[in-house]
Amino acid sequence: MDKPIFDHIIHGGDYNPDQWINTPEIWDEDMRLMKLAHINSATVGIFSWSMLEPEEGVYNFEFLDKILDKLHENNIAVILSTPSGARPAWLSQKYPEVLRVEETGIRNEYGVRHNHCLTSPVYREKVRNINTKLAERYKNHPAVKMWHISNEYCGECHCDLCQEAFRNWLKEYYHNDLEELNFKWWNGFWSHKMTDWSQINSPKFRGENHVSAMKLCWNRFVSDSHISFFENEIAPLREITPDIPITTNFMKMYDGIDYQGFAKHLDLVSWDNYPAWDKGRNVEEACDTAFVHDTFRSMKDGQPFFMMESTTSLVNWHEVNKLPRPGLQSLSAIQAVAHGADSVQYFQWRKSRGGHEKYHGAVVDHCGHEHTRVFGEVSRLGAELEKLNDVVGGRSDSKVAVIYDWENSWAVKHFCGYNNINRKYFEECVKWYKPFWQKGVSVDIIPMDTDFSKYDLVIAPFLYMLKPGTIKRIEDYVKKGGSFVTTYLSCLVDENDLCYLGGFPANELKDVFGIWCEETDSLPEGMKNSVAYNGKEYSVEHVCDIIHANGSSVLGNYEKDFYAGSPAITVNNYGAGKAYYVAFRNDEDFSFDFCNALMNEIDISSDTALEAESGVIIRKRGNVIFAMNFTDSDKVICLDKEYTDILSDEKISGKITVASCGYRVLR
Repeated sequence: MDKPIFDHIIHGGDYNPDQWINTPEIWDEDMRLMKLAHINSATVGIFSWSMLEPEEGVYNFEFLDKILDKLHENNIAVILSTPSGARPAWLSQKYPEVLRVEETGIRNEYGVRHNHCLTSPVYREKVRNINTKLAERYKNHPAVKMWHISNEYCGECHCDLCQEAFRNWLKEYYHNDLEELNFKWWNGFWSHKMTDWSQINSPKFRGENHVSAMKLCWNRFVSDSHISFFENEIAPLREITPDIPITTNFMKMYDGIDYQGFAKHLDLVSWDNYPAWDKGRNVEEACDTAFVHDTFRSMKDGQPFFMMESTTSLVNWHEVNKLPRPGLQSLSAIQAVAHGADSVQYFQWRKSRGGHEKYHGAVVDHCGHEHTRVFGEVSRLGAELEKLNDVVGGRSDSKVAVIYDWENSWAVKHFCGYNNINRKYFEECVKWYKPFWQKGVSVDIIPMDTDFSKYDLVIAPFLYMLKPGTIKRIEDYVKKGGSFVTTYLSCLVDENDLCYLGGFPANELKDVFGIWCEETDSLPEGMKNSVAYNGKEYSVEHVCDIIHANGSSVLGNYEKDFYAGSPAITVNNYGAGKAYYVAFRNDEDFSFDFCNALMNEIDISSDTALEAESGVIIRKRGNVIFAMNFTDSDKVICLDKEYTDILSDEKISGKITVASCGYRVLR
């Protein structure tokens, strides 16, 4: 979407008035409190199916009519949800086929959420029916501004319907050629050659679970099944309400669905943000969260996203649920806006009286009034967000990209060899992102099948698997002047997890990087090597590629073991660009120094001229600068000229303080 849905930052979240159907006076109190908290949006109906359709084909929209009218009368926009995430008991009782079958082969009983078969024609029909009724009834309601489809899609089913659907998916993927599948799964190994499609089942611990290509296909099938289910859900909405945009809420880097592929089917990307601020590692958690924000921001060419859920205080699902420090949740919200969010939304508005999440944080506590620390903080933040409407729709212009690819994350997880304990693909990608984040440099997080040409620098940590076309994409990018960095165990296999022949890295990439990787050493926990680079020694752990420099220049060497003195870091001039290979798993000291050297060489600088003490992160969005302090002490930043503090409307210059767990917003 080129035009933002709203001209202001959305401040609201999950509103579940159906929990208070027997005390409707609370609905009026909610309206009063929402105004005090500067709430301008409510997400309604996520888990309302049993109330909207109490028995098959019998619909009751009376309560939802009243709520939508009440919200509209109070100038609160509605994000209307479809209820497929948790179906009513009658549906499971009458149609047990809608219940999932676990990997054990046992069909689940009714309960929890998302306990449904994605393939079931019955469930798809019932979902379309209720969604059609919702669309027909509320297509012209003035409060309804967006659709929220289901809730946190997840899970998989191993029933007979899904087994047959998997086989049909494989037939299409492998051109209805069983011999092609046998070859690409390398089924001659262990005498696993298939002679009929019916012999193929989903991977299970009590069956076939060692064929990595098969497990990759199952991941793709499950992801495609979610997208197909979603498309079935939204079909009546697209037909009846074509002008109302559609989203669904993603869950951080959940690996059960390829979110980068799913995002193509959404009008707007949204995700549920629950950082673990209570773990005593706030700067690290802030970096992880920033990486995820930038991942979702990058999914639709920099289009702003929605933070669909967050918590006002604590959650209820950690082993120990500690309260975050005062101010930290507001800082977390501001971080989302700084990285491209056009919304700050919570789960949930009012704490439930009973049920599994009754102790999860909410804006309104069980006391029911506004005189709480949390409510006060939410209200202050809401007033501040009203001053930030200029950032709505704003995009970042990134010259640096880090490749995080969902399919590669699956492949990294499935292969057996080298270090089977410490893979840590997400952590490795964040490690290479962090130096730029610390310097205030905008970074896009992209899949490997994205156009690289708009970036000055692309970093691809642990790029184990290559999708079709990736080799040519890397080669062309470097040849035309780009700088490309990859690391150990990269460019080894194709999309079927078949090793490239002729040595690693794959095919023409040996020429692009100017190296040949002969062997890989894996280090047990506690065993270290070291690398000398730029006059410093850096610690090495877990993985060491043993490489030969075939035309590349050596920037650093190993210092220990039988491969001491051999190349560990290389750069190769290829065409007009450069290709770097870092052959080992490094610590943060190395990635920080190496990336800073790259920034100097390529002339990549911070998006602002502000200088800040360590722990203060600077982020620019449009013409607004966010200075965020994730440390436990006050910090100073030095301004290069006079700015306006947007939140206080004061002119400021020189040195200013950013309080611990605080922020300043400048123009």
